[in-house]
Amino acid sequence: MSKPGLKIIRADIGHEIIMANYFAVNESHLQPWSPLVPREHHSIDMWKRRLEERKIEFEAGLSVHFIGTDAAESHVIGSCSLSNIVRGVFQACHLGYSVAERYQGQGYMKAIVSHAIAYAFDELKLHRVIANHMPANQRSEALLGSLGFQREGYAKEYILINGKWEDHVLNSLINPRHGR
Repeated sequence: MSKPGLKIIRADIGHEIIMANYFAVNESHLQPWSPLVPREHHSIDMWKRRLEERKIEFEAGLSVHFIGTDAAESHVIGSCSLSNIVRGVFQACHLGYSVAERYQGQGYMKAIVSHAIAYAFDELKLHRVIANHMPANQRSEALLGSLGFQREGYAKEYILINGKWEDHVLNSLINPRHGR
């Protein structure tokens, strides 16, 4: 799935300014769904450090972080991460994502997440992608449903979000190229 004007790339060293700007501009939009973090958490210096750490994680096969940008890479439209990659008999990862407020409801998040899922299944050869959402996050529920994720459960007080332990709906998508 492609979207005109959208460039999907791996977040890497050199993207610290656009990442810091993305979170600064979208702070209030993302806050209801995000952990509480110190003010400096999204500074340019912190993003530089985080991108260096993410490069090491990528090289070790532990995570992959994508961003969707405009063609000039001047700003972030949305982000999507494959994290907690587990090999062995599990062959799975967790999927996390966010979209800039001004781009929500326009198909950008679906395009970025679709790209990450294709990477998980086609490049990493994973069997399962896990994506959980808060029950009140109807946009996430609709997005995951449109991508074929199946609800697998409900976890009470699952993750500390915005200072409160929040319940989450547990979902996953199985690689269709893997047989039973």
